[in-house]
Amino acid sequence: MTASRIRIVSVLPGLLGTYGDGGNVLVLERRLAWRGVDVEVVTTTVDDPLPVGGDLYVLGGGEDEAQVLALKLLRGAGLATVLERGTPVLAVCAGLQLLGSTLVVGDGTVVPGLDVLDLSTGRLERRAVGEVIARPGLGLPQLTGFANHGGATVLGPAAQPFARVLSGPGNAGHADPDEGVLQGSVVGTYLHGPVLARNPALADLLLTRAHGGPLPDLPVGPPEALHAARLADR
Repeated sequence: MTASRIRIVSVLPGLLGTYGDGGNVLVLERRLAWRGVDVEVVTTTVDDPLPVGGDLYVLGGGEDEAQVLALKLLRGAGLATVLERGTPVLAVCAGLQLLGSTLVVGDGTVVPGLDVLDLSTGRLERRAVGEVIARPGLGLPQLTGFANHGGATVLGPAAQPFARVLSGPGNAGHADPDEGVLQGSVVGTYLHGPVLARNPALADLLLTRAHGGPLPDLPVGPPEALHAARLADR
């Protein structure tokens, strides 16, 4: 059944919103508005419970202290219920890490994650920074984005990479060909930019899943031109 109104939940953007990741929600909202689809954006703060009736959830990046606080707030908050329902989730950088089993913060402390994805994150000796081009599955065109992370994420057997790196760093640094994660209804990535502004086809894939059926096509415009320009620059 297709949704007549799509409810997007922006999860703790005050903590998980570095490198412009808050722009991902703006992209989703605008691409629905261009299609004449009714949309509601619910933004959660440290004082709010996580709503479990959303159609699409978005988590961004964050530094260690903010990430640990976000973990405390989200533990037992209903994300497992959201995923059991098959609700689509976009998780970027720290948002990806905290969904795994464990993560290591900058002082070497091992922190339990939410354990809803089969992955764990250690620390890189050198921070992974740079422009990335990657080849995803899911019928999507090549991805572009900017990576900047100190975590080294390793996927377990229940997870698979979102994309294969063609240039730039992957999940565990420059020698890793894996980018991001796919598991259940979660699309996870280390790409900033924000990633949906630079990859409109990914935004539309998430919206189609949230809508429960096809959405009207949009004419080629500035988002697609930006995507092509970024690929050409590489």
